[in-house]
Amino acid sequence: MTISEQGLNLIKRYEGCVLKAYRCPAGVLTIGYGHTGGVRDSQVITRQEADEYLKRDVKVAETCISTAIQGRLSQNQFDALCSFIFNVGCGNFLRSTLLKKIKVNPSDPAIRAEFAKWVHAKNVVLPGLVKRRKEEAELYFR
Repeated sequence: MTISEQGLNLIKRYEGCVLKAYRCPAGVLTIGYGHTGGVRDSQVITRQEADEYLKRDVKVAETCISTAIQGRLSQNQFDALCSFIFNVGCGNFLRSTLLKKIKVNPSDPAIRAEFAKWVHAKNVVLPGLVKRRKEEAELYFR
Protein backbone atom coordinates (compact mmCIF):
# COMPACT_ATOMS: atom_id res chain seq x y z
CA MET A 1 0.00 0.00 0.00
CA THR A 2 0.93 3.64 -0.35
CA ILE A 3 -0.22 6.70 1.53
CA SER A 4 -3.13 8.64 0.04
CA GLU A 5 -3.39 12.40 -0.48
CA GLN A 6 -5.51 12.46 2.68
CA GLY A 7 -2.63 10.91 4.64
CA LEU A 8 -0.05 13.26 3.13
CA ASN A 9 -2.26 16.24 3.97
CA LEU A 10 -2.56 15.05 7.58
CA ILE A 11 1.22 14.94 7.87
CA LYS A 12 1.59 18.32 6.17
CA ARG A 13 -0.97 19.90 8.50
CA TYR A 14 0.83 18.80 11.66
CA GLU A 15 4.40 19.11 10.47
CA GLY A 16 3.91 22.44 8.74
CA CYS A 17 6.39 23.45 6.08
CA VAL A 18 9.45 25.41 7.11
CA LEU A 19 11.92 26.08 4.32
CA LYS A 20 14.83 27.05 6.60
CA ALA A 21 16.44 24.56 8.99
CA TYR A 22 15.26 24.79 12.61
CA ARG A 23 15.34 22.72 15.80
CA CYS A 24 12.06 20.91 16.56
CA PRO A 25 10.75 20.68 20.17
CA ALA A 26 12.84 17.52 20.60
CA GLY A 27 15.97 19.47 19.60
CA VAL A 28 16.50 17.79 16.20
CA LEU A 29 17.50 19.83 13.12
CA THR A 30 14.47 19.76 10.82
CA ILE A 31 13.40 21.26 7.49
CA GLY A 32 10.42 21.08 5.13
CA TYR A 33 7.63 18.84 6.46
CA GLY A 34 9.57 17.34 9.34
CA HIS A 35 12.54 16.08 7.31
CA THR A 36 15.50 15.36 9.61
CA GLY A 37 18.00 13.34 7.55
CA GLY A 38 21.22 15.22 6.79
CA VAL A 39 19.80 18.65 7.60
CA ARG A 40 22.47 21.32 8.05
CA ASP A 41 22.26 24.42 10.21
CA SER A 42 21.00 27.42 8.17
CA GLN A 43 20.03 25.15 5.23
CA VAL A 44 17.29 26.57 2.97
CA ILE A 45 15.14 24.57 0.51
CA THR A 46 12.28 25.23 -1.93
CA ARG A 47 8.67 24.09 -1.51
CA GLN A 48 9.27 21.55 -4.29
CA GLU A 49 12.27 20.13 -2.40
CA ALA A 50 10.13 19.96 0.76
CA ASP A 51 7.50 17.94 -1.15
CA GLU A 52 10.20 15.61 -2.51
CA TYR A 53 11.66 15.06 0.97
CA LEU A 54 8.17 14.30 2.30
CA LYS A 55 7.43 11.72 -0.40
CA ARG A 56 10.80 10.05 0.19
CA ASP A 57 10.47 10.12 3.98
CA VAL A 58 6.94 8.67 3.87
CA LYS A 59 8.26 5.64 1.97
CA VAL A 60 10.11 4.66 5.16
CA ALA A 61 6.77 4.61 7.02
CA GLU A 62 5.06 2.68 4.21
CA THR A 63 7.78 0.02 4.21
CA CYS A 64 7.72 -0.16 8.00
CA ILE A 65 3.97 -0.89 7.99
CA SER A 66 4.16 -3.38 5.13
CA THR A 67 6.95 -5.28 6.88
CA ALA A 68 5.40 -5.23 10.36
CA ILE A 69 1.76 -5.93 9.53
CA GLN A 70 0.93 -8.86 7.28
CA GLY A 71 -2.85 -8.48 7.41
CA ARG A 72 -4.96 -6.15 5.32
CA LEU A 73 -5.43 -2.58 6.53
CA SER A 74 -7.94 -0.06 5.26
CA GLN A 75 -6.57 3.03 3.53
CA ASN A 76 -7.56 5.12 6.56
CA GLN A 77 -5.72 2.77 8.93
CA PHE A 78 -2.66 2.82 6.69
CA ASP A 79 -2.70 6.63 6.41
CA ALA A 80 -3.06 7.07 10.19
CA LEU A 81 -0.14 4.74 10.82
CA CYS A 82 2.00 6.49 8.19
CA SER A 83 1.43 9.81 9.97
CA PHE A 84 2.23 8.20 13.33
CA ILE A 85 5.43 6.52 12.10
CA PHE A 86 6.51 9.62 10.20
CA ASN A 87 6.43 11.44 13.54
CA VAL A 88 7.78 8.84 16.01
CA GLY A 89 9.94 6.68 13.73
CA CYS A 90 9.77 3.08 12.59
CA GLY A 91 11.86 1.71 15.46
CA ASN A 92 9.52 3.16 18.06
CA PHE A 93 6.52 1.79 16.18
CA LEU A 94 8.06 -1.69 15.95
CA ARG A 95 8.56 -1.73 19.75
CA SER A 96 5.14 -0.26 20.53
CA THR A 97 2.12 -1.78 22.20
CA LEU A 98 0.17 -0.08 19.41
CA LEU A 99 1.68 -2.50 16.89
CA LYS A 100 1.15 -5.48 19.21
CA LYS A 101 -2.55 -4.66 19.52
CA ILE A 102 -2.94 -4.12 15.77
CA LYS A 103 -1.36 -7.52 15.08
CA VAL A 104 -3.80 -9.24 17.46
CA ASN A 105 -6.91 -7.38 16.30
CA PRO A 106 -6.71 -4.30 14.06
CA SER A 107 -10.24 -3.32 15.14
CA ASP A 108 -9.54 -3.42 18.90
CA PRO A 109 -10.95 -0.19 20.42
CA ALA A 110 -7.99 -0.15 22.84
CA ILE A 111 -5.81 0.90 19.89
CA ARG A 112 -7.20 4.43 20.27
CA ALA A 113 -5.58 4.70 23.72
CA GLU A 114 -2.26 3.48 22.33
CA PHE A 115 -2.10 6.43 19.92
CA ALA A 116 -2.76 8.76 22.87
CA LYS A 117 0.33 7.55 24.74
CA TRP A 118 2.69 9.13 22.18
CA VAL A 119 2.34 12.82 23.09
CA HIS A 120 5.66 13.64 24.81
CA ALA A 121 8.88 15.32 23.78
CA LYS A 122 11.61 15.42 26.41
CA ASN A 123 9.04 14.22 29.00
CA VAL A 124 6.72 17.16 28.32
CA VAL A 125 3.20 16.69 26.93
CA LEU A 126 2.88 18.74 23.74
CA PRO A 127 -0.64 19.95 22.92
CA GLY A 128 0.08 19.64 19.19
CA LEU A 129 0.93 15.96 19.63
CA VAL A 130 -2.22 15.39 21.71
CA LYS A 131 -4.29 16.85 18.86
CA ARG A 132 -2.36 14.92 16.20
CA ARG A 133 -2.73 11.57 17.98
CA LYS A 134 -6.45 12.17 18.42
CA GLU A 135 -6.84 12.89 14.70
CA GLU A 136 -4.71 9.86 13.75
CA ALA A 137 -6.84 7.62 16.00
CA GLU A 138 -10.06 9.07 14.54
CA LEU A 139 -8.78 8.45 11.01
CA TYR A 140 -7.68 4.92 11.94
CA PHE A 141 -11.21 4.05 13.11
CA ARG A 142 -13.07 5.87 10.31
